[in-house]
Amino acid sequence: MPKYKVIFDGEEEDEVFDTREDAEEHALQLCGDCEAGAEVLHLSNPGDYPYDENTYEFPEYEIVEVDD
Repeated sequence: MPKYKVIFDGEEEDEVFDTREDAEEHALQLCGDCEAGAEVLHLSNPGDYPYDENTYEFPEYEIVEVDD
């Protein structure tokens, strides 16, 4: 039975998932965490950390199948 990993922003995550859907959900959670972090940085120092929710680009991710 295949297992899945997430490659997020060019780096392979350690966690292994039983289904592609679980891996996708994890990747989307990471994307949300990145956006929330960008917003918090902007709120703490907007001059150094510009943020616009309408043009924010999520990091790229890929779901890959791995051997058991």
